[in-house]
Amino acid sequence: MAQKMGVRAGSRARLVDAPPGVADELGLPGLRWVGAGEEADHLHLFVVTEAGMRTSFAAVAADLAPGGALWVSWPRGRRRGADLTLREVIAVGYDGGLVESTCLRVDDTWAGLRFTHPRPGRVYANSYGTLPWQRPADRRP
Repeated sequence: MAQKMGVRAGSRARLVDAPPGVADELGLPGLRWVGAGEEADHLHLFVVTEAGMRTSFAAVAADLAPGGALWVSWPRGRRRGADLTLREVIAVGYDGGLVESTCLRVDDTWAGLRFTHPRPGRVYANSYGTLPWQRPADRRP
C-alpha cells in the first residue's frame, strides 16, 4: 500500500488519529516521524465524520511540505458511524486550499484520498468547487 501511496523511505511523516495496527497494514518504509507543527512530506489523517475532518484538516495541512502529500482516510460505506463520502472529503480539502489527485482502497474498512498543494498558475474546477492557486498568508514560504 505504501508504494501505491508514493511513500518513500526517509520521508518526514506523521499519522494522525490512525487506528491501532494500521501503520503495519500500510507497509510503510523506514520513515522519519515528526510531530505536530513540524513540516512533513507524508501526512495521513484518519477521520470518521465531516465535523472531525473540518476540525483537523487545516492544522494537519499547515504542516504539509511543498511537494508533499496529505492522505485523508475515512471508513468506506459509512462504517464506524461515518458520515463522509468522497464528495464531502474533496469539499473539505478544497476549503482547506488543497487539491485531490488519487483515491484508493486502503483496506477493507478505509478509503483514502491524496491531497497536494495546487500548482502555481493553475485553476482547479470540478463539481466540488473552484480553487484558484494562491499562497495562503499563514502557509510557510
